[in-house]
Amino acid sequence: MFGGATNLLFARASELRRQQTFAEDILWQYLKTKPRSFKFRRQHVYGIYILDFYCHKLSLVIEVDGSIHNKEDVKKNDEVRQKHLEENNLTVLRFTNDDIRLNREKL
Repeated sequence: MFGGATNLLFARASELRRQQTFAEDILWQYLKTKPRSFKFRRQHVYGIYILDFYCHKLSLVIEVDGSIHNKEDVKKNDEVRQKHLEENNLTVLRFTNDDIRLNREKL
């Protein structure tokens, strides 16, 4: 489930849970209610990655992307990361901060 992740990565994930973005907090307020009885984890370590939100039962990753993800080098990294996750039979859904912030009533 953790794919051989390092202790350093677990520490970073813990830090990210304490410093989540406004959009991540909005989405977490919904996901932590276990919608349709599905449990989600936030800032979940998976191999060399930290996933914003992860549901093991659904093999589902939800990523909330801030404006940094508009930079070319970050976009390329996201593509490589997503391809790797999909090769491991995970489904990846991506939303922008604005998607979450402006459409929170649809959660």
